[in-house]
Amino acid sequence: MNRVWRSVLMMGALLLAAPAWSADDDYRMGTGDVARITVYGNPDLTTEARVGEDGGLTFPLIGPVKASGLTPSVVEKDIASRLSKGGFIVDPNVNLNIVQFRGQQISVLGRVNRPGKFTLEKVSRVTDALALASGISVDGADAVTLVRTQDGKTEYRDIDLVALFKQGGEASNVVVQDGDVLNVSRQPMFYIYGEVQRPGSFRLEQGMSVVQALSMGGGVNSRGTQRGIMILRRAADGTLQELDAELADLVKKDDVIYVKESLF
Repeated sequence: MNRVWRSVLMMGALLLAAPAWSADDDYRMGTGDVARITVYGNPDLTTEARVGEDGGLTFPLIGPVKASGLTPSVVEKDIASRLSKGGFIVDPNVNLNIVQFRGQQISVLGRVNRPGKFTLEKVSRVTDALALASGISVDGADAVTLVRTQDGKTEYRDIDLVALFKQGGEASNVVVQDGDVLNVSRQPMFYIYGEVQRPGSFRLEQGMSVVQALSMGGGVNSRGTQRGIMILRRAADGTLQELDAELADLVKKDDVIYVKESLF
């Protein structure tokens, strides 16, 4: 997780340093945003406009343009279409950048170093939000849950921070929006007792096998045996199961691994 979090801070710093945000993103504009709109080859149409309380902004030649709740790319296409249909410009190339970001508040909760509510000063992603909370605490999970309410519907999205920094994972580093809640749960644990060097509770890593779990406990001691290892696991109905374990088996959250004493 330490390596993951170093990457989180690095990406967050790069994103926070960006002076403006281009329209190929998924940010949805809102009241108070100030947009700079340019039309290639037509510098006289360059405009800075604030999204008003009615959710719109005003652009020369075409007048009011709906913006609130839409991505900049959608607004760009609308302006270009209306300039073309109105006979003002043939095949216009419109570009919209957010130059002033309205105040938005998000909450970062759970196993972070500084949980609380934060005001965003520019377009921010999940990594930026975690950086505002001073990072994930030592007992925090390698995933964060994004809770978002839109049009009266609440969406829950789990984001794997480890996968985030693998090829293709950047798509999960979504733009956070006003009212979003990010929650980092406690890292799943497992337990070892019996004939091992260091019995106790340990952090469960993704894809951890029984043999890897045993190594966390220092391995089997001189009185123990790798034959006949048991796992106590809570079933979905709440009952406790006693399972025979192979060294290659995967360990699950809250598993209790028991290493028996050798008979010889």
